[in-house]
Amino acid sequence: MFSPVAMKRLSVIVLERDERAVLRGLGRLGAVHLYRTRAGPDTAPQEPPDRSVQLARCDALAARIDGLRKRLALEAEPPGACEPPDMTLDQVEEGLQALETRSGDLLQRREAAQQQWGQVTALLEQVTAYEGVDVPLDRLGQAQFLHFAIGSLPAGRLEELQGKVGPNVVLVPLPEKEGTRALVAVTSRKGRFALETALEQAGFSRDTATPRAAPATAVAAETRRHQERLAGELQGLNEAAAALAAECAPPLGDLACLVGVERRILEAEQNFPHTDATVLITGWVPAEDTVALRRHLEEMSGGRCVIEVEGPGDVPEQEIPILLKHSRLLRPFEMLVGGYGLPAYRELEPTLFVAITYVLMFGLMFGDAGHGGLLALGGGLALAFGRTPKVRDVGLLLVFIGLSSVCFGIVYGSYFGIEPLKRYALWHDPLEGDPMNLMLTCIGIGIVIISLGLVLNIINRFRRKDLVGGFMDKFGVAGAVFYWGVLALILKYAAIQERGLLWPVIVAVVVLPLVVVVLKEPLQYALSRRAGHTPHAGSLLEAILESAIEAFEAVMSYMANTISFVRLAAYAMAHAAVLMAAFMMAKEISKASETFGGVLGVLVIILGNAVAILLEGIIAAVQALRLEYYEFFGKFFSGSGKAFKPFRFPAGR
Repeated sequence: MFSPVAMKRLSVIVLERDERAVLRGLGRLGAVHLYRTRAGPDTAPQEPPDRSVQLARCDALAARIDGLRKRLALEAEPPGACEPPDMTLDQVEEGLQALETRSGDLLQRREAAQQQWGQVTALLEQVTAYEGVDVPLDRLGQAQFLHFAIGSLPAGRLEELQGKVGPNVVLVPLPEKEGTRALVAVTSRKGRFALETALEQAGFSRDTATPRAAPATAVAAETRRHQERLAGELQGLNEAAAALAAECAPPLGDLACLVGVERRILEAEQNFPHTDATVLITGWVPAEDTVALRRHLEEMSGGRCVIEVEGPGDVPEQEIPILLKHSRLLRPFEMLVGGYGLPAYRELEPTLFVAITYVLMFGLMFGDAGHGGLLALGGGLALAFGRTPKVRDVGLLLVFIGLSSVCFGIVYGSYFGIEPLKRYALWHDPLEGDPMNLMLTCIGIGIVIISLGLVLNIINRFRRKDLVGGFMDKFGVAGAVFYWGVLALILKYAAIQERGLLWPVIVAVVVLPLVVVVLKEPLQYALSRRAGHTPHAGSLLEAILESAIEAFEAVMSYMANTISFVRLAAYAMAHAAVLMAAFMMAKEISKASETFGGVLGVLVIILGNAVAILLEGIIAAVQALRLEYYEFFGKFFSGSGKAFKPFRFPAGR
């Protein structure tokens, strides 16, 4: 519960002819996190192969498959088990070529018909506007003494144009359509320049369609008949394409699946050194799965393999993949931890602590039984009807924080902010009573959380055998003595001073711990030099300066981190203030209007509660997470772990 899943290093030597069969089996199992191993005397003499050419071919085939799927209007397939047929990439290409050839002629004819349909439809839209002009359009431009302009005008600009043109201009407006009005303008050859200027100023758009020898009415009728013929042809082509798509979908799914699997195998092969006849497959596997995996490997290779399973040993913890396994109740909080990062392999895993503290802090800031009940209800619906695990996890998280809000709402006596119900509070509303007491309570919660972070850091350091860091770090034993000592000094100042122990206590809990912190870097510098390692600092003086700055930073961060928890009280009071303001506004509105005042007042109260739920809920969630990340995780949690990503084939048909 407090550590990532234990991992084992897996090394498997198989014959080169069995490599792909073993990788196929591992891809189906999805249980091994593969990693790259360099060639060497302890592994294998030849470097892992370069499969970039084959990978590029897979990408090209995948692009062609996707392109054909889009042309056939095939929807993306739902995820499922991917069991590709036993085919080579050459066979995939042959099968894909056959499908492309088979569908090419039909799809080309459909695309040509669709293009023609678009052209005919555009022509019909242009000609329809001039159906009232029973003169062949091509003759309008051939008149010897007249000038014609054919096009469209924004519907509201016709009167403006009529006022600008002279008496020698005839405007023939046609029916308005979709905000524009088709227009035929006629003037003498002499007045064409004045007409064109007026048309341009009015926003006239000239029709660039090729003039027709027949009247517009006849052209429109012929175009409609052509459109009807195209509609029938397109319907037949679409039906044939749909039948072809249904027939091609299964083989295309198989080809896509095979290309995806082949790509994953090629990527995996680039990790393993080899000899002329054997391959060394390396990876990480959960310790609990090693027995079953050994049995599967022997079956995959026909017993022709050598398997070695060992612990992480001296492998740097950043290289060991992290797998977290929690109960259903803790899984939502694993998402919150993952937002910061994953623990290193030898770090304590904080999900349980986050679950407790996050729910507590959210409820304290968002304490209202009504609001919390609505959050819990929404979470319950997401939990019951969510289609994905992530949605259901978010729903469970909402249930937890909603119930926490209900509990604190009962403590505060807050039920949608209704004033008469406050007398049933177990304590009192955050804005009433003693706000200082609430702030001190929140600081006390912060002290507990910060202290927990210090304890976890000390344990982490000792688990890594970092004794110097465990004792002398600013968040180690020395830092904890300083923090807790200063707190005790503040709380018991009068008693300590009365006994004459003030300066001895200051030396013991303030001066000495800070001196220890200052000595940490110089000691590590000296130990590194003695062991023949390159020190972290460039010189002893630099190490001393770093430690002094670290000690000063420790003093400031402890103070700032502790005071930061006052925000819990501040946001609790802000939440109550929003509700109080809503009821005050509703009261004033009710007084101002005798007719509708009561209804408007109720609407204001509903709106105020909605704002409090949405706005304050988001703020409380973000602020609680901020306190987790900066005030808690910052003490012990590196977030440097890399996720366990087992070698698994892509989901597909």
